[in-house]
Amino acid sequence: MGDQHVIDVDGVRLAYEVSGPPDAPPLVLLPALGENATDWERVVSVLSRSRRTYALDLRGHGRSDWPGEYSLELMRADVLRFLDALGLDRVDLIGHSMGGMVAYLLAQDHPRRVSRLVLEDIAVPRPREPTTPTRPDGDLAFDWEMVVAVRRQIDRPDPRWLERLGDITAKTLVVAGGAGSHVPQDGVAELARRIPDARLVTIPVGHLIHSAAPEEFTEAVATFLLAEETEGAPGA
Repeated sequence: MGDQHVIDVDGVRLAYEVSGPPDAPPLVLLPALGENATDWERVVSVLSRSRRTYALDLRGHGRSDWPGEYSLELMRADVLRFLDALGLDRVDLIGHSMGGMVAYLLAQDHPRRVSRLVLEDIAVPRPREPTTPTRPDGDLAFDWEMVVAVRRQIDRPDPRWLERLGDITAKTLVVAGGAGSHVPQDGVAELARRIPDARLVTIPVGHLIHSAAPEEFTEAVATFLLAEETEGAPGA
């Protein structure tokens, strides 16, 4: 992937990888639960042709700090401080699964900071039947306590997350994984309906879309970003 860096944001060290031309528009990538920056390696080489990409390890993941205190709201705050620390005033944002939840929370609370938003295979936040996750054997590339804390929030989301989807002003693309995904696809479609003017595209390869179908994923994302830039250009 790109160059590896670490930055301190309010006492939490966040690791990230940077690729692409320094003067290109910034694009921030937020991975799924248990994943880190390396999860994007199959698509970064394409995305970074026209974007300065920042692939982030969220707290409790990968090379970032594992501080023992976890919530989606804390991850949202970390991403905002990350943008501030790097002087990234306004960015495009891609989030997969849990990373997509962090992304839309940021877009709800700080709409001025997010130009375009891509949400990969994420359902609308509704309560679901809780299950007890089983810790995998061996060493992990993430803090298991983080998994327990975040799964609790996903099972019983704050009702305001659903209510405030309509507050998102960023141009939004929702990418669904189709019937092979464990994520309820009616919930993905509802997410797209609740975000104003969001577009929905299905790439039927399951939940891990950008890994299973990198060419289709990058084509959908690039088409969306280019179309939005063209529509927003003077004289368009």
